Amino acid sequence: MKKKVFFTFLFVFLMGYLSNVLAQVSEEEALYQKAEGFISLIVQKDFIGATENFNQKMSEALPASQLEATWNQLIASFGDFQSMSRKKFFVKDKFKVVILTLEFEKAFMDARITFDQEEKIAGFWINPPVSKAEYTPPSYVDKNSFTENEVQIGEDPWKLPGILSIPKEQKKSVGVILVHGSGPNDMDETIGPNKVFRDLAWGLSSNGIAVLRYDKRTKVYGEKLDPKKITVDDEVIDDAIYALEFLRKDKRVDSEKIYLLGHSLGGMLAPEIGTRDGSLKGAIIMAGSTRPLEDLVVEQTEYIAGLDGELDSVEQKQLERFRENAKRIKDGSFGDDEIFLSASGRYWKDLKKRDQIEFAQKLLCPILILQGGRDYQVTQEDFDGWKKGLKEKKNVTYKFYPDLNHLFMSGEGKSTPSEYEKEGHIERKVIEDITKWIKQ
Repeated sequence: MKKKVFFTFLFVFLMGYLSNVLAQVSEEEALYQKAEGFISLIVQKDFIGATENFNQKMSEALPASQLEATWNQLIASFGDFQSMSRKKFFVKDKFKVVILTLEFEKAFMDARITFDQEEKIAGFWINPPVSKAEYTPPSYVDKNSFTENEVQIGEDPWKLPGILSIPKEQKKSVGVILVHGSGPNDMDETIGPNKVFRDLAWGLSSNGIAVLRYDKRTKVYGEKLDPKKITVDDEVIDDAIYALEFLRKDKRVDSEKIYLLGHSLGGMLAPEIGTRDGSLKGAIIMAGSTRPLEDLVVEQTEYIAGLDGELDSVEQKQLERFRENAKRIKDGSFGDDEIFLSASGRYWKDLKKRDQIEFAQKLLCPILILQGGRDYQVTQEDFDGWKKGLKEKKNVTYKFYPDLNHLFMSGEGKSTPSEYEKEGHIERKVIEDITKWIKQ
């Protein structure tokens, strides 16, 4: 009798367990199908249909016209869409997230589709692309002159993978850490087929300088980070401080000769990181802005929209929306929980509180500021902003390269977004100038 009762209980328990599992699998399958259906509508260029399952906030944040403009830009940059495959499903807070890998002619990229409790689309984000092209080192790299070690920086729960490049024939090397620009960048700061930070790391290490680069927190832990709560400290500064501490402890590196090199957003924040660290030997700013980021976003959008000489209705609507959001960020009316360009109102307010010129004025170490003349993201106006703001400082060196773009790669005429999808390398002259400045 006891055995019968036990097996009856076990049967009921297993059936209940299996029904829960099957229900979960069924829900997961249903959301995968919804996500795939959403992408299929975009591929078919039914942008109005694709946005019909958006919740209200998402409809306001990403109207059909902007979705169309974004998709057309992806096609222009990476070639025709080819296929999609399932990658991951998970639940975060009250939201369910599906990640699909999208394959284009020239690259792969992960699309993250977030569903709310009513299974409406509450978020759509495409991670930076992974190029199908293999990396070929530039001619100024001597791979026999340095070694590379995989490392981890930071503390739980945000430990980050990194690589330390160390020159072979030196007892104590000068050290440099690399700090990324905006977005969930990998340790190479990969943009299309280009690897900006690998060029820098390998180029400098070929000249006897140790270089530490690491994946960005938003790259490794994007699923765990709440976009409505993340700060500039979370995204950039805390991990840069950890990287400096890590590099000083390596016995192959001279702890009193540590430099920080920041690119784009990393360049803008380099003076603050250096001031908070207090022990830098020098700071290198590559394409760091001196103007508010919301102003740069509007300027960049206007520039890209005007490249073909005309402004269509989709571009006009996007520009109007960007201008309005920039205005609201400036006057403080942009809500803390609102999202603009994947960043919350809290993040924009946090960023606005930071004055890069003021921090640079406080830095006691030498500063090297580099700017490309064909850079449409951070322009000569920002370069002149550094000169004006730091005119009283005697330990600042400026380098301007008329033919280089935002990635410090050469070209002719106006720079365009599609230029970033062509394989190239940081110019030799930039590597030489940084090396010479450090060694002097």
